[in-house]
Amino acid sequence: MDIARSDIVKATAGRDAGKLFFVLGVEEDFLLLADGKTRRLERPKRKKRRHVVFQARFDCRTAEKIRSGEKLTNSELRKTLAQFGGDGNPDQEG
Repeated sequence: MDIARSDIVKATAGRDAGKLFFVLGVEEDFLLLADGKTRRLERPKRKKRRHVVFQARFDCRTAEKIRSGEKLTNSELRKTLAQFGGDGNPDQEG
């Protein structure tokens, strides 16, 4: 499945392996990722596509804001990723 803006992905390589992120932007071979805690909206992580795995296309208010370009906060990202769960990492809850 092709990864698009507002999808949730899990990092498979690097020091952030196993963490969940929202995709904020898509470049050719790279994705711009943020989780609201370690990687905030102001400085998203630029990561190669092959170093992440698709988790879900989560239809929620946060995903809609990412797609439409509305103002978004780091706490919204953290809360949504905590709701999604998936890896049981307490760092995701904020």
